[in-house]
Amino acid sequence: MTTPWGEIEVSDAHVHFFSRRLFETLAAGIPLDDIGAKLGWDIPGPDATELAGRWVAELDRHGVKRSVAIASVPGDEGSVADAVRAYPHRLIGYFMLNPTAEDAAARARLAIEKLGLKGVCLFPAMHRFSVQEDRLRPIYESARLVFVHSGVLSVGVRKKLGLPSPFDMSFSNPIDLHRVALEFPKAHFVIPHFGAGYFRETLMLGDLCPNVYVDTSSSNSWVRYAAGPRDLNEVFTRALDVFGPRRMLFGTDSSFFPRGWNAEIFRTQTEALHQLGVSAADAALILGGNLERLAAL
Repeated sequence: MTTPWGEIEVSDAHVHFFSRRLFETLAAGIPLDDIGAKLGWDIPGPDATELAGRWVAELDRHGVKRSVAIASVPGDEGSVADAVRAYPHRLIGYFMLNPTAEDAAARARLAIEKLGLKGVCLFPAMHRFSVQEDRLRPIYESARLVFVHSGVLSVGVRKKLGLPSPFDMSFSNPIDLHRVALEFPKAHFVIPHFGAGYFRETLMLGDLCPNVYVDTSSSNSWVRYAAGPRDLNEVFTRALDVFGPRRMLFGTDSSFFPRGWNAEIFRTQTEALHQLGVSAADAALILGGNLERLAAL
Protein backbone atom coordinates (compact mmCIF):
# COMPACT_ATOMS: atom_id res chain seq x y z
CA MET A 1 0.00 0.00 0.00
CA THR A 2 1.15 3.56 -0.63
CA THR A 3 2.04 5.32 2.61
CA PRO A 4 3.91 8.52 3.52
CA TRP A 5 7.09 6.37 3.53
CA GLY A 6 6.38 4.75 0.16
CA GLU A 7 5.10 1.22 -0.44
CA ILE A 8 4.59 -0.79 2.75
CA GLU A 9 2.74 -4.08 3.31
CA VAL A 10 -0.16 -3.18 5.61
CA SER A 11 -2.04 -5.70 7.77
CA ASP A 12 -4.92 -4.65 10.01
CA ALA A 13 -4.85 -6.11 13.54
CA HIS A 14 -8.43 -5.18 14.46
CA VAL A 15 -11.39 -5.90 12.18
CA HIS A 16 -14.71 -7.25 13.46
CA PHE A 17 -16.38 -10.00 11.44
CA PHE A 18 -20.06 -9.05 11.77
CA SER A 19 -21.57 -12.34 10.65
CA ARG A 20 -25.25 -13.18 10.34
CA ARG A 21 -24.90 -15.07 13.62
CA LEU A 22 -24.03 -11.80 15.36
CA PHE A 23 -27.20 -10.09 14.13
CA GLU A 24 -29.32 -13.13 14.93
CA THR A 25 -27.96 -13.07 18.49
CA LEU A 26 -28.70 -9.37 18.91
CA ALA A 27 -32.08 -9.47 17.18
CA ALA A 28 -34.13 -10.83 20.09
CA GLY A 29 -37.03 -11.53 17.76
CA ILE A 30 -36.66 -8.41 15.59
CA PRO A 31 -36.66 -9.28 11.85
CA LEU A 32 -33.15 -8.96 10.44
CA ASP A 33 -34.40 -6.81 7.55
CA ASP A 34 -35.75 -4.33 10.10
CA ILE A 35 -32.40 -4.30 11.88
CA GLY A 36 -30.58 -3.64 8.63
CA ALA A 37 -32.94 -0.80 7.77
CA LYS A 38 -32.59 0.78 11.21
CA LEU A 39 -28.80 0.58 11.17
CA GLY A 40 -28.33 1.38 7.49
CA TRP A 41 -26.06 -1.67 7.36
CA ASP A 42 -26.00 -4.70 5.10
CA ILE A 43 -27.05 -7.90 6.89
CA PRO A 44 -24.90 -10.78 5.57
CA GLY A 45 -26.33 -14.09 4.43
CA PRO A 46 -25.92 -17.38 6.29
CA ASP A 47 -22.78 -18.41 4.35
CA ALA A 48 -19.85 -16.83 6.19
CA THR A 49 -17.55 -17.38 3.22
CA GLU A 50 -19.57 -14.85 1.24
CA LEU A 51 -18.91 -12.20 3.87
CA ALA A 52 -15.27 -13.29 3.93
CA GLY A 53 -15.07 -12.80 0.17
CA ARG A 54 -16.52 -9.33 0.51
CA TRP A 55 -13.90 -8.47 3.11
CA VAL A 56 -11.09 -9.81 0.93
CA ALA A 57 -12.36 -7.73 -2.01
CA GLU A 58 -12.41 -4.72 0.31
CA LEU A 59 -8.83 -5.39 1.40
CA ASP A 60 -7.85 -5.67 -2.26
CA ARG A 61 -9.54 -2.36 -3.05
CA HIS A 62 -7.45 -0.59 -0.42
CA GLY A 63 -4.24 -2.54 -0.94
CA VAL A 64 -4.27 -4.20 2.49
CA LYS A 65 -2.31 -7.46 2.66
CA ARG A 66 -4.21 -9.20 5.48
CA SER A 67 -6.49 -8.50 8.39
CA VAL A 68 -7.63 -10.04 11.62
CA ALA A 69 -11.27 -11.16 11.54
CA ILE A 70 -12.83 -11.13 15.01
CA ALA A 71 -15.92 -13.23 15.75
CA SER A 72 -17.78 -10.57 17.69
CA VAL A 73 -20.23 -12.61 19.74
CA PRO A 74 -19.46 -15.65 21.91
CA GLY A 75 -20.20 -18.92 20.13
CA ASP A 76 -19.51 -17.59 16.63
CA GLU A 77 -16.14 -19.29 16.20
CA GLY A 78 -17.49 -21.32 13.30
CA SER A 79 -18.20 -18.28 11.13
CA VAL A 80 -14.64 -16.99 11.38
CA ALA A 81 -13.20 -20.48 11.01
CA ASP A 82 -15.12 -20.87 7.72
CA ALA A 83 -13.86 -17.47 6.59
CA VAL A 84 -10.23 -18.31 7.38
CA ARG A 85 -10.47 -21.70 5.66
CA ALA A 86 -11.72 -19.95 2.53
CA TYR A 87 -9.01 -17.25 2.61
CA PRO A 88 -6.15 -18.54 4.78
CA HIS A 89 -3.59 -16.10 3.42
CA ARG A 90 -5.78 -13.03 3.86
CA LEU A 91 -7.66 -13.46 7.14
CA ILE A 92 -6.41 -14.21 10.66
CA GLY A 93 -9.09 -15.65 12.92
CA TYR A 94 -9.86 -14.33 16.41
CA PHE A 95 -12.91 -15.21 18.51
CA MET A 96 -14.77 -13.66 21.43
CA LEU A 97 -14.92 -15.87 24.50
CA ASN A 98 -17.10 -15.54 27.58
CA PRO A 99 -14.98 -17.32 30.23
CA THR A 100 -17.88 -17.38 32.69
CA ALA A 101 -19.62 -19.98 30.51
CA GLU A 102 -19.25 -23.57 31.71
CA ASP A 103 -17.78 -24.75 28.40
CA ALA A 104 -15.40 -21.82 27.95
CA ALA A 105 -12.13 -23.74 28.31
CA ALA A 106 -13.32 -26.49 25.96
CA ARG A 107 -14.48 -23.89 23.43
CA ALA A 108 -11.12 -22.16 23.55
CA ARG A 109 -9.21 -25.40 22.96
CA LEU A 110 -11.49 -26.35 20.07
CA ALA A 111 -11.17 -22.94 18.44
CA ILE A 112 -7.38 -22.87 18.73
CA GLU A 113 -6.42 -26.53 18.25
CA LYS A 114 -9.11 -27.72 15.82
CA LEU A 115 -10.45 -24.65 14.04
CA GLY A 116 -7.07 -22.96 13.67
CA LEU A 117 -8.06 -19.59 15.15
CA LYS A 118 -5.13 -17.53 16.38
CA GLY A 119 -6.49 -15.19 19.03
CA VAL A 120 -8.95 -15.30 21.91
CA CYS A 121 -10.72 -12.02 22.70
CA LEU A 122 -11.74 -11.28 26.27
CA PHE A 123 -14.14 -8.50 27.30
CA PRO A 124 -14.01 -8.39 31.12
CA ALA A 125 -16.44 -5.47 31.49
CA MET A 126 -18.97 -7.06 29.14
CA HIS A 127 -18.97 -10.48 30.77
CA ARG A 128 -18.15 -9.28 34.28
CA PHE A 129 -15.08 -11.25 35.28
CA SER A 130 -11.56 -10.60 36.46
CA VAL A 131 -8.70 -11.62 34.20
CA GLN A 132 -7.00 -12.98 37.34
CA GLU A 133 -9.62 -15.66 38.02
CA ASP A 134 -8.33 -19.23 38.18
CA ARG A 135 -10.89 -20.43 35.62
CA LEU A 136 -9.00 -18.51 32.94
CA ARG A 137 -5.75 -20.43 33.50
CA PRO A 138 -6.50 -23.11 30.86
CA ILE A 139 -7.18 -20.34 28.34
CA TYR A 140 -3.87 -18.61 29.00
CA GLU A 141 -2.09 -21.95 28.78
CA SER A 142 -3.55 -22.84 25.38
CA ALA A 143 -3.64 -19.44 23.68
CA ARG A 144 -0.68 -17.66 22.16
CA LEU A 145 -2.58 -14.43 21.41
CA VAL A 146 -4.94 -13.01 24.03
CA PHE A 147 -6.78 -9.80 23.17
CA VAL A 148 -8.09 -8.09 26.32
CA HIS A 149 -10.43 -5.12 25.98
CA SER A 150 -9.70 -2.66 28.78
CA GLY A 151 -11.04 0.78 29.54
CA VAL A 152 -14.27 2.26 28.23
CA LEU A 153 -16.44 -0.25 26.37
CA SER A 154 -19.18 1.04 24.11
CA VAL A 155 -20.75 -1.27 21.52
CA GLY A 156 -22.15 0.94 18.77
CA VAL A 157 -24.54 -1.61 17.32
CA ARG A 158 -26.19 -2.12 20.71
CA LYS A 159 -26.65 1.63 21.13
CA LYS A 160 -28.21 2.00 17.69
CA LEU A 161 -30.66 -0.81 18.39
CA GLY A 162 -31.54 0.52 21.82
CA LEU A 163 -30.26 -2.62 23.54
CA PRO A 164 -29.04 -2.45 27.15
CA SER A 165 -25.31 -2.72 27.81
CA PRO A 166 -24.99 -3.86 31.43
CA PHE A 167 -21.20 -3.67 31.45
CA ASP A 168 -19.05 -3.20 34.55
CA MET A 169 -15.95 -1.04 34.18
CA SER A 170 -14.61 -2.17 37.54
CA PHE A 171 -13.15 -5.12 35.58
CA SER A 172 -11.56 -2.87 32.92
CA ASN A 173 -8.22 -1.86 34.39
CA PRO A 174 -5.28 -3.28 32.37
CA ILE A 175 -3.18 -3.35 35.55
CA ASP A 176 -5.15 -6.49 36.44
CA LEU A 177 -3.16 -8.25 33.70
CA HIS A 178 0.20 -7.61 35.36
CA ARG A 179 0.40 -10.81 37.38
CA VAL A 180 -1.20 -12.82 34.56
CA ALA A 181 1.25 -11.65 31.90
CA LEU A 182 4.19 -12.43 34.16
CA GLU A 183 2.83 -15.87 35.01
CA PHE A 184 2.17 -16.80 31.38
CA PRO A 185 5.19 -15.46 29.46
CA LYS A 186 4.49 -17.61 26.38
CA ALA A 187 1.17 -15.84 25.82
CA HIS A 188 1.14 -12.51 24.00
CA PHE A 189 -1.44 -10.06 25.36
CA VAL A 190 -2.88 -7.29 23.20
CA ILE A 191 -4.59 -4.22 24.69
CA PRO A 192 -6.71 -2.50 22.02
CA HIS A 193 -7.33 1.23 21.63
CA PHE A 194 -4.26 2.12 23.74
CA GLY A 195 -6.28 1.00 26.78
CA ALA A 196 -9.38 3.08 25.87
CA GLY A 197 -8.91 5.65 28.61
CA TYR A 198 -6.55 3.67 30.82
CA PHE A 199 -3.58 4.93 28.82
CA ARG A 200 -1.27 5.52 31.79
CA GLU A 201 -2.05 2.06 33.17
CA THR A 202 -1.47 0.48 29.75
CA LEU A 203 1.94 2.16 29.56
CA MET A 204 2.81 0.90 33.05
CA LEU A 205 1.77 -2.63 32.13
CA GLY A 206 3.72 -2.54 28.88
CA ASP A 207 6.82 -1.26 30.64
CA LEU A 208 6.71 -4.14 33.14
CA CYS A 209 5.66 -6.98 30.82
CA PRO A 210 7.50 -7.57 27.52
CA ASN A 211 4.73 -9.90 26.29
CA VAL A 212 2.11 -7.12 26.31
CA TYR A 213 1.31 -5.29 23.07
CA VAL A 214 -0.94 -2.34 22.29
CA ASP A 215 -3.16 -1.87 19.25
CA THR A 216 -3.86 1.55 17.78
CA SER A 217 -7.40 0.89 16.53
CA SER A 218 -10.46 3.16 16.36
CA SER A 219 -10.71 6.93 16.44
CA ASN A 220 -9.26 6.89 19.98
CA SER A 221 -11.85 9.43 21.10
CA TRP A 222 -10.99 8.52 24.71
CA VAL A 223 -8.24 11.17 24.50
CA ARG A 224 -10.87 13.84 25.16
CA TYR A 225 -11.30 12.78 28.79
CA ALA A 226 -7.97 11.16 29.58
CA ALA A 227 -5.42 12.93 31.74
CA GLY A 228 -2.18 13.58 29.91
CA PRO A 229 -2.17 13.18 26.11
CA ARG A 230 -3.95 15.92 24.19
CA ASP A 231 -3.94 14.39 20.73
CA LEU A 232 -3.00 11.29 18.74
CA ASN A 233 0.53 12.52 18.10
CA GLU A 234 1.22 12.64 21.83
CA VAL A 235 -0.39 9.23 22.32
CA PHE A 236 1.92 7.72 19.70
CA THR A 237 4.95 9.50 21.15
CA ARG A 238 4.39 8.10 24.61
CA ALA A 239 3.43 4.63 23.38
CA LEU A 240 6.54 4.41 21.24
CA ASP A 241 8.67 5.47 24.20
CA VAL A 242 7.36 2.54 26.28
CA PHE A 243 6.39 -0.19 23.82
CA GLY A 244 8.79 0.63 21.01
CA PRO A 245 7.88 -0.08 17.38
CA ARG A 246 7.96 -3.87 17.83
CA ARG A 247 5.03 -4.05 20.28
CA MET A 248 2.54 -1.78 18.53
CA LEU A 249 -0.11 -3.11 16.15
CA PHE A 250 -1.95 -0.94 13.66
CA GLY A 251 -5.71 -1.49 13.61
CA THR A 252 -8.83 0.27 12.36
CA ASP A 253 -11.72 -1.35 14.28
CA SER A 254 -13.57 -1.73 10.98
CA SER A 255 -16.74 -3.80 11.21
CA PHE A 256 -19.75 -3.33 8.92
CA PHE A 257 -20.79 -2.80 5.33
CA PRO A 258 -21.38 -0.72 3.31
CA ARG A 259 -18.67 1.33 5.06
CA GLY A 260 -16.18 -1.54 4.91
CA TRP A 261 -12.53 -0.87 5.72
CA ASN A 262 -12.11 2.43 7.55
CA ALA A 263 -9.42 4.08 5.46
CA GLU A 264 -9.75 7.36 7.35
CA ILE A 265 -8.28 5.72 10.47
CA PHE A 266 -5.32 4.57 8.39
CA ARG A 267 -4.74 8.06 6.97
CA THR A 268 -4.98 9.75 10.36
CA GLN A 269 -2.60 7.33 12.07
CA THR A 270 0.01 7.20 9.31
CA GLU A 271 0.06 10.98 9.11
CA ALA A 272 0.65 11.18 12.87
CA LEU A 273 3.47 8.63 12.77
CA HIS A 274 5.08 10.36 9.80
CA GLN A 275 4.90 13.76 11.51
CA LEU A 276 6.71 12.25 14.50
CA GLY A 277 9.60 11.18 12.29
CA VAL A 278 9.05 7.43 12.63
CA SER A 279 11.36 5.62 10.20
CA ALA A 280 10.10 3.56 7.28
CA ALA A 281 11.43 0.39 8.92
CA ASP A 282 9.59 1.08 12.18
CA ALA A 283 6.43 2.10 10.32
CA ALA A 284 6.53 -1.23 8.47
CA LEU A 285 6.61 -3.06 11.80
CA ILE A 286 3.68 -1.13 13.26
CA LEU A 287 1.56 -1.24 10.10
CA GLY A 288 1.85 -4.96 9.57
CA GLY A 289 5.14 -6.61 10.39
CA ASN A 290 4.38 -7.12 14.06
CA LEU A 291 1.00 -8.71 13.34
CA GLU A 292 2.55 -11.04 10.77
CA ARG A 293 5.15 -12.13 13.32
CA LEU A 294 2.53 -12.85 15.98
CA ALA A 295 0.25 -14.64 13.53
CA ALA A 296 3.09 -17.02 12.71
CA LEU A 297 3.40 -18.23 16.31
